[in-house]
Amino acid sequence: MRSQGNFLEDFSFGQQINHAIPRTISSGDASVYLGLTGDRFPLFCAQTFATSLGYPSIPINDFLLFHIAFGRTVHDISLNAVANLGYAEVNFHQPVFVGDTLTSQSEIIGIKENSNKSTGIVYVHSSSFNQNKEQVLSWKRWVMVPKRDTNAEIQQVMPETIATEVAVDQMHIPNFISTNEFNYAATGSAKNWDDFHVNDEINHAQGLTVDEASHTLATHLYQNDAKLHFNAHLMKDTPFKKRLVYGGHVISLCRAISFEGLENSLFTTAIHAGTHCNPIFAGDTIYAKTMVIAKDNIATRDDLGILKLKMIGIKNKKPDALNSIFQQGVENKIYDPNVVLDLDYSVVLPKGK
Repeated sequence: MRSQGNFLEDFSFGQQINHAIPRTISSGDASVYLGLTGDRFPLFCAQTFATSLGYPSIPINDFLLFHIAFGRTVHDISLNAVANLGYAEVNFHQPVFVGDTLTSQSEIIGIKENSNKSTGIVYVHSSSFNQNKEQVLSWKRWVMVPKRDTNAEIQQVMPETIATEVAVDQMHIPNFISTNEFNYAATGSAKNWDDFHVNDEINHAQGLTVDEASHTLATHLYQNDAKLHFNAHLMKDTPFKKRLVYGGHVISLCRAISFEGLENSLFTTAIHAGTHCNPIFAGDTIYAKTMVIAKDNIATRDDLGILKLKMIGIKNKKPDALNSIFQQGVENKIYDPNVVLDLDYSVVLPKGK
C-alpha cells in the first residue's frame, strides 16, 4: 500500500528517492496535450517538419516531457504540498519520442522550517531517465509542505548551490539537427534569431480561459495527484475554498499562447528560474507577454542561436494593460496580483542565411 504522502519531518538531507510508476509515452499523450493547450509549434505536431530538421519522428513537446517527468515525483515530494514555489536549473538533455519510458529519481538537497512551525520548504534535485538509463531531463525545485506534528524537530540544511541560470555550454543541442531546408511557410513567419534584440517585448494577443474539465484532465495526463489540484472536497476547507490549477499547466498555456511572435523557436534548452506568483482557478483567463533577456551563439553551430526569454503569465488582464510585473511603489518586489507566472527559459531558433 502506498503512503499518503510525506510531511516535512519525513524528509532528510541527502535522502535518495526512486519514484514509482514508470511511464511509457504514447502518441495519445501528445494528442491530448495538443488538445489541452492548443500548442501550434510545428516541430511537435508535424511529422514532415520534424523530419526535415533531421528528427527521426516528432519529438515529445518539451513541456509535456517536463510535466510527465515531474508527475513521477509528486506522490513522494509534494502530494501534501501547500504550494510549489519555484524551479531552477531545468536542463533538457536529449529528445524523447513516442514509445520511450520515463522513470524519475530525486535527492533532498535542503530543508527549512518556516517561522510558523507548521510548514516548511523542501528543496529537491530530480532527474528523469529513459528506458536505456539515459538522462533526458534534470531540475531543481522547492516546495512548501506542512508538518504532521508541529512539535517535531526539523534538522534544517539549506542547499549549497542553486544556480541562477543554465550556462549555454551546458545546454544540449542535438547534433543531427539541420536547418538547410528550414520551412518558414510551415511556421507562418520568416522571423529568425537575427531579427530579435535584447529588451524586445512581445505582448501576445491571444487569451485562453481555463475551465474545470481542462485543468483536471491536465493533472490526470501528468498523473500529478497533488491534493490541491485533485481534491475539491478537501480544498473547500482551505483559504482558497477550491482547487488550484497546476502551475505547470499554466506554463504550458503561456508557452502555447506565445507561438504568435515566437513562431520559429524550435525547442526549449533550459528553464533558468520560475516562480508561480499568484494562484490560478477555473474561470480565469490567461494571457502572456515575453521579453528577450539575452541572445547567445552556439559554439559548434553557425546556423542556430539561443534566445533567453522571460515569459510572464497574466490572469484576467491583457498584457498591454499591465503597467508593471510588480506592485508599483513596493520596494520588496511583491508581484502584481494579476501576474501568475515569471519564467526565464531559453529556446533555439534558426539564424538567417
